[in-house]
Amino acid sequence: MFASLTSSDPKLLIKLNINTRLNSFLKLGKRFKNLPDDETERLFEQAEHQNPWFTKDNIRLAFEGLLNYLEEEKMNRWVADYDFSVIQPKTVGVVMAGNIPMAGIHDMICVLLSGHNLKAKLSNQDEVLIRFIADELMKIEPDFAQKIEFAEVLSNIDAVIATGSDNTSRYFDYYFSKYPHIIRKNRTSIAVLTGDESADDLKALGHDIFSYFGLGCRNVSKLYVPKGYEINSLFEHFKDYDTLIDHYKYHNNYYYQKSILLVNQTEHKDTGFAIFIETDKLVSPVSMIYYEFYDDLNDLRNELILISDKIQCIVSNENFFGKNVKFGTAQKPEPWDYADDIDTIKFLTELR
Repeated sequence: MFASLTSSDPKLLIKLNINTRLNSFLKLGKRFKNLPDDETERLFEQAEHQNPWFTKDNIRLAFEGLLNYLEEEKMNRWVADYDFSVIQPKTVGVVMAGNIPMAGIHDMICVLLSGHNLKAKLSNQDEVLIRFIADELMKIEPDFAQKIEFAEVLSNIDAVIATGSDNTSRYFDYYFSKYPHIIRKNRTSIAVLTGDESADDLKALGHDIFSYFGLGCRNVSKLYVPKGYEINSLFEHFKDYDTLIDHYKYHNNYYYQKSILLVNQTEHKDTGFAIFIETDKLVSPVSMIYYEFYDDLNDLRNELILISDKIQCIVSNENFFGKNVKFGTAQKPEPWDYADDIDTIKFLTELR
């Protein structure tokens, strides 16, 4: 199953030590902090041209998330938890998503930081940014050129990390079943309110809901609120996001969803740029936010445990089995906040 470590596999013989790999990524972070304005503008325009959902604000937000990963103190803390000396370099295939800018960057960092070779199938919605990052990394450490490959078909690999929908995951499970693998399915994020939140909490919640147009798995798509909660009281805290309606793709989604609700005479609350609807469903379409009332917080905890495999994170001031994050931080994961709660580097260090 695995490629043998012989001279016939020259790429597998390139063994950058962990300090070299770590320092390369730290230098990458410093490079991005100092990107010239004209280079940044050109890059953002190219990415937005490829995918209109990737607005400059959204790309900037994604780069802020990347820089958060690449802070020296955090990177040192992260790698300290693992024994990289046991790793035997393999070729790891990575199927990257394209729902938000650089959705596959954490997997890319994990594979290369752990000492393996990356063979990535990029989303056709997010090629510009990932290729740019790879090019910059190779400028910093040229030996990475032998450890990074982009391909349309993932052949001659030893393991797989694939991110997709519930439908594509079934294909991934079948196609990659013979390899050690991590297969990720659809997940979403939720918020649980108690009624004791501050105005600042609720304003920050707007960021958790509306950043990236709500397209990320860490975006809040559903609110759980106590019985009797006045949902309309939230809307004034979300006013900063009313300009989303000016984006033509978001605009089209909003009016499409609104027309369906009007035709079906479905009760809903309309802010003029987002639609709130009461339902027990979990994952809402673009421009819609679901909400549901609960009677007892402990009962709700038990209910959420049953669907925890569908939830990426829970925005709340309450504790929810380790998944809760503070208001406004859903889109600011730390390097050790692994998607689907699967420790990617642990998986990579155990490849033999």
